Amino acid sequence: MPNFPIVDTHLHVWDPGRLPYPWLDDIPFLNKPYLLEDYRRACGSVEIEKMVFVQAEVDFSHYQAETDWVTELSQQDSRLRGIVSWAPLEQGDGARSALEKLAGNPLVKSIRRIIQFEPDPDFCLRPDFIEGLQALPDYDLTFDICIAHVHMANTLRMVAQCPDVTFILDHIGKPDIAAQLFEPWKRELRQLAAFPNVWCKMSGLVTEADHQHWQREELKPYIDHVLDCFGFDRTMYGGDWPVAYQATEYPRWVETLEWAVEGCSEDELKRLFRDNAIDFYRLTD
Repeated sequence: MPNFPIVDTHLHVWDPGRLPYPWLDDIPFLNKPYLLEDYRRACGSVEIEKMVFVQAEVDFSHYQAETDWVTELSQQDSRLRGIVSWAPLEQGDGARSALEKLAGNPLVKSIRRIIQFEPDPDFCLRPDFIEGLQALPDYDLTFDICIAHVHMANTLRMVAQCPDVTFILDHIGKPDIAAQLFEPWKRELRQLAAFPNVWCKMSGLVTEADHQHWQREELKPYIDHVLDCFGFDRTMYGGDWPVAYQATEYPRWVETLEWAVEGCSEDELKRLFRDNAIDFYRLTD
């Protein structure tokens, strides 16, 4: 376990009795409240210094209510220092009023509009969506990319059109770890890392592996490739709780990642588990 408090850049909390999360209907294990007190228990011996809440795909009409609720939760736990909110970027310039309101909340650091779940594989290339993305720097907001590996080629084309937007790839692009598939993910990830405005979140790997039987040795080649592409300067830790709880206890993922980077310097370990997150999500504000 790291000998310093870490920053978790990918935390979800939800209460289906308070706000609607349609996607949970098909996942009984997750379809119940997961709250900050549950997270604190789940962390066990892992010491968390700061955390970033990431939108949990609430029914779109309730995105502002989700952001407002999590802002209230931050009063209960001062470690909750950042919010990645949903926003209707596909409205292009029409999204600016929503972005302005979100940016008025100092906790809101980034936007996530999940690409993976869109039935149109070219959703992220629609002109209005690109226009919405290109507006983000005007509000000092970054963008969390949430895709499956099959969307990587279009993601490269999307990022190429947004040189002024700072991106972070969630869950390393969700390669098919359960099947131990690497291509074309490996090649496309390297292409994505060639854009200097893209970072990568080391999160969600266990969710893409065999939930019941994964071993750390199966994850290491993916971890190694991410670090080979993005280095320790543009990679950061994420817990992805409680989604990852389907496959692992929280401390096991921390221990697995620390094991995988054994031999790195203390400075590199701190960048991965703490410092990069503070820089990227501006958690010093």
